[in-house]
Amino acid sequence: MGNASVFGVDEAKLWSMADALRNNMDAAEYKHVVLGLIFLKYISDAFEAKHAELEGQRKQGADPEDPDEYRAASIFWVPKEARWSHLKDNAPQPKIGTIVDEAMTAIERDNPSLKGVLPRDYSRPGLDKQRLGQLINLVSDIGLGSPADRAKDVLGRVYEYFLAQFASAEGKKGGQFYTPSHVVRILVEMLAPYKGRVYDPCCGSGGMFVSSEKFIEAHSGKLGDISIYGQESNYTTWRLAKMNLAIRGIDAQIAHGDTFHNDKHPDLKADWVLANPPFNDSDWRGELLKDDKRWVYGVPPAGNANFAWVQHFIYHLAPTGLAGFVLANGSMSSNTSGEGDIREAIIEADLVDCMVALPGQLFYSTPIPVGLWFVARSKRNGRFRDRRGETLFIDARKMGTLIDRVHRELSEEEVLKIAGTYHAWRGDKNGGTYTDVPGFCKGAKLDDIRKHGHVLTPGRYVGAEDVEDDGEPFEDKMKRLSATLREQTAEATKLDAAIATNLRELGYGE
Repeated sequence: MGNASVFGVDEAKLWSMADALRNNMDAAEYKHVVLGLIFLKYISDAFEAKHAELEGQRKQGADPEDPDEYRAASIFWVPKEARWSHLKDNAPQPKIGTIVDEAMTAIERDNPSLKGVLPRDYSRPGLDKQRLGQLINLVSDIGLGSPADRAKDVLGRVYEYFLAQFASAEGKKGGQFYTPSHVVRILVEMLAPYKGRVYDPCCGSGGMFVSSEKFIEAHSGKLGDISIYGQESNYTTWRLAKMNLAIRGIDAQIAHGDTFHNDKHPDLKADWVLANPPFNDSDWRGELLKDDKRWVYGVPPAGNANFAWVQHFIYHLAPTGLAGFVLANGSMSSNTSGEGDIREAIIEADLVDCMVALPGQLFYSTPIPVGLWFVARSKRNGRFRDRRGETLFIDARKMGTLIDRVHRELSEEEVLKIAGTYHAWRGDKNGGTYTDVPGFCKGAKLDDIRKHGHVLTPGRYVGAEDVEDDGEPFEDKMKRLSATLREQTAEATKLDAAIATNLRELGYGE
């Protein structure tokens, strides 16, 4: 979203104002202070809009103070002590921290689905209450347009923008809860999850689910056509995910716990898996799971969870399911600790549908380039053409634009180019005609992959891009370039002599 203004809200200005209020507080800590308030503003706005509607229907028997009226419309019931107007009126008070904590407690009490989710440490001594009051006034200004826009679009977009900004501010730690939206867009656009069960077993703050819902809305589908399942091991990140989804009214079963050691959805067979697991996780306690039934293609090494994640995703796929996930580049070629054997077994089982190499600097957590894996349980599932024995390779490492010194973003056109190439190759209806493009994409046979030692790095397959022939004969071009080189060498010699003369005049010559 950059510095764009959404419905009249200048997000960048809003962020700079909010960030100025954090004083000496760490971004990781301040994140929950700000996002908790934005969440509270969201549910209060949605509640007030419904409250006004019910007031106008009193003659028809409506009761604005009946919690069931709100629950029936999938709106959180907000008790009087938690309504935003109450917080705003008390923003200048020294006890504003306690008032906010009491509001959070009241909301959790009256809405069981939010139990244990909301932050409740606004009264702690380390939080400047004057700044908290200023922050409440700042958040009070968010919310323009119709009640629907005010409740969902504006606050949802601001929440998402702030998530990204906090991830950037936290650097490497930020990557634990946030996947950049343009990377999520590639996964979602390529998989195109219109209906069915969507699963993310390492869901962070829930960005995959939000993007899936946006995709369905953009393609005129029904939000109820997908059901969402997720799991997150970090408790504070799990709370962010619950708030991120609730702020958009997305109904999801998001569990808290270690996916490897305490799988909360053990019997789930998903139509779509979208995930960005921790890269090269060496602390996953794999030695305790050597006989796990998920390791169909080989026991993953205890020192790296990459292929534990891959096999977990495959295990949870329905017979016609598709998975798209981010992994460190090493997963495409590593042969250490048996990883090459596991990758070979997965390839020989004909599960790898597409591999995409992305440029570096896309993530807040690491500057290294990463890859996208797309796995199909069945390449002859009736939805697309029969792709058995084939894999598409896309090399997108040259794509993206630096938005600052350390972060790169893919444009909308680049995202759609990558996704469109995959859709054409796999035979989507109206997907167009696929052709190999040297340097960018190549449809390879299983025998080709075997010849490359079961390495899945796209650069090995796509070759070099074609260089446009300018029509100049080779001999003429070499004569011209040689003459230019001689001229530049002579000019360089003159410059060297001039510099040496100047240095001698300044007393620094030999």
